[in-house]
Amino acid sequence: MDEKQKFGNQYMENVVLVNNRLRVSESFDLVSRQIRIGSRNAMLYFIDGFVKDDVMEKIMTFMMGATDEKLSALKNTREFANSFVPYVETEVVSDLDSFETYVFSGALGMLVEGYNDAIIIDARTYPVRSVGEPENDKVLRGSHDGFVETLIFNTALIRRRVRNTNLTMYITQIGKKSKTDVVVCYLDGVADANEVKKLKKKLSEIDVNALSMAHESLAECLIPKQRFNPFPKVRYTERPDSAAACIYEGSILVITDNSPSVMIIPTGIFDFLQDTNDYYFPSLIGTYLRFVRIVVFFLTLMLTPVWYLLIENPEFIPPQLDFIRIEDPTLVPVIVQLLIIEVVIDALKLASLNTPNALSNSFSVIGALVLGEFAISAKWFVAEVVLYMAFVAITNFAQPSYELGYAFKLCRMLLLVLTALFNIWGFIAGIVTIVLLVAFNKTVTGRCYLYPLIPFNFKALTSLLIRKPIQLSKN
Repeated sequence: MDEKQKFGNQYMENVVLVNNRLRVSESFDLVSRQIRIGSRNAMLYFIDGFVKDDVMEKIMTFMMGATDEKLSALKNTREFANSFVPYVETEVVSDLDSFETYVFSGALGMLVEGYNDAIIIDARTYPVRSVGEPENDKVLRGSHDGFVETLIFNTALIRRRVRNTNLTMYITQIGKKSKTDVVVCYLDGVADANEVKKLKKKLSEIDVNALSMAHESLAECLIPKQRFNPFPKVRYTERPDSAAACIYEGSILVITDNSPSVMIIPTGIFDFLQDTNDYYFPSLIGTYLRFVRIVVFFLTLMLTPVWYLLIENPEFIPPQLDFIRIEDPTLVPVIVQLLIIEVVIDALKLASLNTPNALSNSFSVIGALVLGEFAISAKWFVAEVVLYMAFVAITNFAQPSYELGYAFKLCRMLLLVLTALFNIWGFIAGIVTIVLLVAFNKTVTGRCYLYPLIPFNFKALTSLLIRKPIQLSKN
């Protein structure tokens, strides 16, 4: 590892060194400001827009009132910061790398004549939106605040709910160029110590230039293997109350700066059965909603493949289910219709993302009604295909994880293709493939994806399947 470059003994040499390192003359928003403290010179460095002007005005006024008599009594930079920097968050650094990182993170850096170290004043403020409720993770009752893109705001929202000395916020920086702040948040004594250790080790071993896509880039770095397994290895939440509940249950949170989504680790397939709304209703209703979610998951994955298998093998259809037969078949094969609509649904989703809010509702109505109705009238699709695919598309929104929704989608399409190619044996092979994908999947920390079923933990499994009253919880 290269040795960090230290500041020298000469003030002007340090100023030239910093100016060249930060390329002050090339960037208009990187400000250098020279002031006088007694008879000594001092240089301030900061990013315009990050520093609180009113706070810095008061700090500078105080420092400019220093006298040579008082300055001569100070022995080092730390004593100067304690005596003449009237601000809570200050730091003394001796190397240029740390100085650069602090300044580009929004803090103010200061060099003072007569001292070998630099002073960091953390008087930064970030452009930030309000902590309003997330659009994609709403509840009927409960708190309506949400995470934002500013790291310190997100940790404060968690601290507000978890007032415990064991709550640990471990910070590290990832990316040789971006130096993105990443926080590992967990409750010491509740979270598995081995899993925390494994996660920290994985974070320390990440070697990338930048986390350009924030949490998604970090997730790809943490999960380099099993790239062709579609089932998600992490859950995301934008709700502080949900994150706090996961902490109490022993989960680990990974908070990335510039991202409002917090990663929940470790995550197994059964963890997706839970939802925030379950805890804002009585335990009986919460349990009912979980079983509804299980049924919906099953139907989302199996409805169209089972229906297609029965259509291809009419002898399998019992008399009670005669209504599922296609009454008016078209020249387009049913499997082609199903796959086309699978793709069209995603195309409509992408189009709606780029549609202005004022037109999005109208666009959805046009896409759902007009296109579907005319496709049936033009004899492209049969009504049954449109009906079942519409049901599948709606049920995908019964859970907030887009990653899990697309995992079900890819598995469903695999089932359809194998069934079309090999009939009943293809259907069986598809089911076996999906089971193997789930069984051999691993979480970020290496735990089995089917936990608490494998290895079996009755207490943990029942707590995931049944919403227990709060007084029965030991966490």
